[in-house]
Amino acid sequence: MARRHPILRGFVGLAATGFVVVLALAVFSYLKTEGLALLEKDAVAIVTVEGVIEDSRDTVRELDRLAEASGVRAVVLRIESPGGGVAASQEIYDAVLRVHEKKPIIASLGGIAASGGYYVASACDAILASPGTLTGSIGVIMRVQNVAELLKKIGVQGITVKAGKFKDIGSPLREMSEEEKNFLESLLANVHGQFIDAVAKGRKLPPDEVRTVADGRIYSGQQAKELKLVDQLGGLREAVHLAAERAGISGEPRWIEIDKKQSPWWWRRITGLMEGNPTSFGGLQFIYQGPLASPAPG
Repeated sequence: MARRHPILRGFVGLAATGFVVVLALAVFSYLKTEGLALLEKDAVAIVTVEGVIEDSRDTVRELDRLAEASGVRAVVLRIESPGGGVAASQEIYDAVLRVHEKKPIIASLGGIAASGGYYVASACDAILASPGTLTGSIGVIMRVQNVAELLKKIGVQGITVKAGKFKDIGSPLREMSEEEKNFLESLLANVHGQFIDAVAKGRKLPPDEVRTVADGRIYSGQQAKELKLVDQLGGLREAVHLAAERAGISGEPRWIEIDKKQSPWWWRRITGLMEGNPTSFGGLQFIYQGPLASPAPG
């Protein structure tokens, strides 16, 4: 029987070792982010919404899974976000409501939980914030860039061919007309109303009462509590204990921190996965985002 060349054997051995390492990392990652929640008993799971809310898929998937996990008795939604895409925020809000139907879910606001960040929190059973948390910013913003004058200076002319009067609304190649501004203001008013209604429903407050504090301004956690936007002051630990109490867990609760991390760059290259962006079209960005957010999605 012919023997393999030593170099070939080396390559085969190296490939096999690499495969085993990758498989082990995948299993470890699964157990850390998915499996442990299924193996635990009488635990409180912590799901984090962090950064600009661009893509809701991972968070919605986690919340739906935890809603069905028998070992998880309650969930804490830890929010450290200035807000983000309207639709993404609404999808997470709906997922929170689905958890609420099966077990307690408590919001823990970090340094900033504004606009879309507060939107998703308002669906929880209770909201906790530190006195210095920045929250609120109940409003909608649409950003439009206009580079027409810049193009003139460098001798470039933008030409748009369209069918439909409003098809190029928000185009960066020209000034916006008053009719277009009025149309967009009407659209924003509608989405702002959706935000107010969602907060009113989640917080069990009259819509008119929410409307008085929904002019886009931000509040400290202490101010938000006085305005009934927050239930009590406290950090993550207090939120976990409140969740455990409402779930009927006695003693010191076990925490499971669901680790949601972006896939490595090489895996995104292989699978073709790309980061999501807030709902946008043309030159418009349509977002629930607080005024102190940085950087803004582009």
